[in-house]
Amino acid sequence: MSVLRILFCGTPDVAVPSLKALAEADGIEVACVLTRPDAPRGRGRRLTPSSVKMAAQELGIPVIDGNPRDEGFVDELTSLNVEAAAVVAYGRILPQNVLDALPKGWYNLHFSLLPQWRGAAPAQRAVWSGQPSTGATVFRITLGMDEGPILLQNHTDISDRETSGELLDRMAISGAPLLVDAMRSVADGTAQPVDQPEEGVTIADKIRTDDAHVIFDAPVENVDRQIRACTPEPGAWCAFTADADAVDAQPLTLHILAAAPASDAPNVPADLAPGELRAGKRNVWVGTATTPLELLEVKAQGKKAMRAADWARGARLGSEARCA
Repeated sequence: MSVLRILFCGTPDVAVPSLKALAEADGIEVACVLTRPDAPRGRGRRLTPSSVKMAAQELGIPVIDGNPRDEGFVDELTSLNVEAAAVVAYGRILPQNVLDALPKGWYNLHFSLLPQWRGAAPAQRAVWSGQPSTGATVFRITLGMDEGPILLQNHTDISDRETSGELLDRMAISGAPLLVDAMRSVADGTAQPVDQPEEGVTIADKIRTDDAHVIFDAPVENVDRQIRACTPEPGAWCAFTADADAVDAQPLTLHILAAAPASDAPNVPADLAPGELRAGKRNVWVGTATTPLELLEVKAQGKKAMRAADWARGARLGSEARCA
C-alpha cells in the first residue's frame, strides 16, 4: 500500500485530535507540521508554542512556522516532498501559488455543515443562532472563503446548555476520523469532491470583544445563547454598577462565565427590569426583556472567578444595582 506524505496545518487545541489521528493512520505519513509562530501569553507575556506545535514535538514530527505569503515559502514547501495537506484551524489564508504547490491539494476540516457558516466562528454562530444541530465538513481549499468542493460531512446535535467551547471540543474529536477518511480517499484516488450548493450560504464572522457585550433588553433565550456562544472566547461581559443612583457610581466590567434562564422557583423575582440585578442567599438574577436570567459564575474586574452568589455578597449590591 502506498503512503501519502502530507503536511498538517493547525494551531489551537481543536486541531490536536486531528493531528494525532492522522499521525496514527495507516497509509498516511505526517511529514511536517505548519503552525503559527510562538506567541506571548499570560501575565508574563512569555513566548508560548501553539497547542499543535507541542503535540507535534511529542509525536516527533518536524515543525515549521513560516508565513505562507513569505518569499521562499513555496521552495520550503517543495523541499518537504509532500503531496497534500490537511488543515484544521490554522488561522492564515493560503495564496494561490501555495495551493498550487501540492499536487493532490489542501483539505480543511471546518466545523459547520457547509455552505452554512462559512468563516471564522462557525460553532459560535451555530450556538448563538439557536439551531439544534450542526456538523463538520472536509472540503478542498480554494481561494474563496470556505467555498471549495466537499468530500465528507457528519452531523452533531447541540445540547440546550452547551457552550461554543464545549461544542468545539466535541466536534474536534468527532471530526478527526472524518478528516482521516477524507485524506485516505485522497491517497487512494477515490475522493469525489462535490461542489457546494449556491443556496443556504451564511457567514460566520469572528466574534470580537464588543460583540460579547451582553445587552439585557432582549428575550432571556437570546441573552442565554449569546453568553454560551461567547464562552470561553472572547468571553461574555457587561458593565456592572453596584448602585446606579450613587453620585460617584462608576461601571466595572463583569465577566459572565456561566448563566442560565431562571427556573420557575417561587423565590425568582418576577418584576426585574432589563439589566436590573437582584441577589438572594444562594442566587443572583438579572432582568431581561422577558423572564430573569440567573448568573451562576462570574469574574469581576480585577478579581478571580467565583460563584455569582459569593461575588454578590462582596459587591454590596444596592437597590439600583444594574448590568448594562
